[in-house]
Amino acid sequence: MTALSLALAYAGFTGLCLAMERHHEQVFGTRRIPSPRGHLLRGAGWLLLALSLALAVREAGPALGIVLWAGLLTAAALPLALLLPYAPRAAAAVALSPLPVALLLALQAR
Repeated sequence: MTALSLALAYAGFTGLCLAMERHHEQVFGTRRIPSPRGHLLRGAGWLLLALSLALAVREAGPALGIVLWAGLLTAAALPLALLLPYAPRAAAAVALSPLPVALLLALQAR
């Protein structure tokens, strides 16, 4: 569950980054973000972060889960901050790649 929570946090941060003009231009080549895409990226980013928090709280309880989630947010933000300036398209691709693996791990853990 922790791996899935980390993957969701990374994907959420990536969604929020791509909703910003500067990072949208780095990945998609155009600075202008169509309004529906901007809303979708922002909404999906916050939703994924909320799901990440829910999983962390479910895994470790309310008090320790929030602390775990704060650590997971840090662990998710660091690779994104390092990848985004040098390989922005890879940063976006990495956001999608761990989700299936983490889902499989979460299903096997049950």
